[in-house]
Amino acid sequence: MHTSVRTVIFPVAGMGTRFLPATKATPKELLPVLDTPLIQYAIDEAQAAGIERMVFVTHPSKHAIERYVMDDAKLRSDLKSRGKIALADELQDAALSHRTDDVVFTIQDQPLGLGHAVLCARDHVLPGPVAVVLPDDLILGKGCLGEMIDAYGRDDSGHLVAAMTVAREDTKKYGILTPSGDNGSVLRASGMVEKPDPAHAPSCEAVVGRYILDASIFDDLASQTSGAGGEIQLTDAIAAGISRVGLSGFRFSGTRFDCGSKAGMFRATLNLAARDGECLEVLREHAVASHQTAAA
Repeated sequence: MHTSVRTVIFPVAGMGTRFLPATKATPKELLPVLDTPLIQYAIDEAQAAGIERMVFVTHPSKHAIERYVMDDAKLRSDLKSRGKIALADELQDAALSHRTDDVVFTIQDQPLGLGHAVLCARDHVLPGPVAVVLPDDLILGKGCLGEMIDAYGRDDSGHLVAAMTVAREDTKKYGILTPSGDNGSVLRASGMVEKPDPAHAPSCEAVVGRYILDASIFDDLASQTSGAGGEIQLTDAIAAGISRVGLSGFRFSGTRFDCGSKAGMFRATLNLAARDGECLEVLREHAVASHQTAAA
């Protein structure tokens, strides 16, 4: 049985170039999907999974993330003075507090890749395996991280990564597993390659933004040379440890949206809008108007 997963790392230092100019002033992680910022979904998922410590790896230019994440007593006081008590209470419920929550902010001052971002958190994690959550990979449904932690406790793999099947032509966009065994929701892997040519991809099992990593990942990252794009690739460090600690992919039950892209963000927004009565009416109006335009 593995030591429990007590720490989650949120790598949030990226520039969000695919959403410029919006991300010139607003960090990508604070962009809303319908009415909730991406980072809030990630925090809620980690809390539901029972994580003790949250480590945010951010950039000096992204102070807005800490301002959003942490409780703002003055703002709540101002809202209450204006009679907006329910809104103030809602903000307090969503926010983290240094008095009640174990929260760390650390800096990645150079864009040296996801692996480097995870390494920046090394001095701040609790003992044992660590989780990594990429907030722009939004997974709706039953909490993916919680599912993975449950599976990790039953599994003998040192590294467990969220996995989903993609079209072969899309394998060039992901880290791809080399399967070696299948146990239902857990897929054993003997290797992993970053963004392979589809013609040479070892499978169509793609790694997406949830990881539970053996603590040895930090030693592997520290000795990792630059990989694709001249960056320290987390995929390469995971692959380096397979012979020692093992690797498995976890097939989660939720629906994943790539909110690092405009299309993915739009798909996620439409998915949530369809569950909201007010927004659903707008979608129906739009569908009728589109049908009438097409028929004209």
